[in-house]
Amino acid sequence: QVQLVESGGGLVQTGGSLRLSCAASGTRFSINDMAWHRQAPGKQRELVARISSSGNTNYADSVKGRFTISRDNAKNTVYLEMNMMTPEDTAVYYCEADYRSYFGDDLSVGRSWGQGTQVTVSS
Repeated sequence: QVQLVESGGGLVQTGGSLRLSCAASGTRFSINDMAWHRQAPGKQRELVARISSSGNTNYADSVKGRFTISRDNAKNTVYLEMNMMTPEDTAVYYCEADYRSYFGDDLSVGRSWGQGTQVTVSS
């Protein structure tokens, strides 16, 4: 019902920066929290950053001070600005959105995931 499309992944050198974008599309929905997760080879998926509809943010300790999550509610888009990147940031990054969908007087909640975008940091 709600589709997420990520972009901005790629290759960057240690110390470099990269900006990820994720746009949500669909009908009769509103987005609550949006988040970025990542999964490195052989590792569990981890939450990188989360942002509420009002702009409150949370970050994993490993990225705090280096990454910034933001959103444009008018565009239903969430961004992740990654700075001072290290090889430990290499992973597939997934966008996630928690949303409400509407149909008449009925409301339901759901969660959508993007397809993932590869981020590779070279040393």
